[in-house]
Amino acid sequence: MTAISGDRVRLRPIGAADRVRLREILATPEVARWWGDPDREVEGLYEVEEGYTVYVIEFGGEAVGLIQSCEELDPQYRHAGIDISVHPAFHGRGIGTDAIRALAAHLFAAGHHRLTIDPAASNETAIRVYTKVGFRPVGVLRDYERAPDGTWHDGLLMDLLAGELS
Repeated sequence: MTAISGDRVRLRPIGAADRVRLREILATPEVARWWGDPDREVEGLYEVEEGYTVYVIEFGGEAVGLIQSCEELDPQYRHAGIDISVHPAFHGRGIGTDAIRALAAHLFAAGHHRLTIDPAASNETAIRVYTKVGFRPVGVLRDYERAPDGTWHDGLLMDLLAGELS
């Protein structure tokens, strides 16, 4: 696994030394609201699973977030899903948009024809970023994910086909 360069960010494979910084990012209230328990989430990032890849997002040499892909490798259904988190101190700078574009281009070059992403239906900021990259709504996944407070919330399934990346 090699690093991927965007216009403004660098995506590099996750390493053991990233554990503390990633927990710090996932523990911020703005991120934990969507991701849940930071300790459990960080441990999940280090679980080795075929087709699952985690990158640290670097901006100006600093780790500012993470982005991951989960690839469906069956040729009949080949596609990949993306998930991302950026430290709130770096929101509004185009970092997430650039990271998603870079990873999406990498996944399309690797032979995927479709990518998916599934933000909480109420996460308007994330949906705006994903739409900017070219993702389109597919439908609402009702009571899709349990929130940290135990309630269920809807998800929005979005996808992007090769050739639609903007």
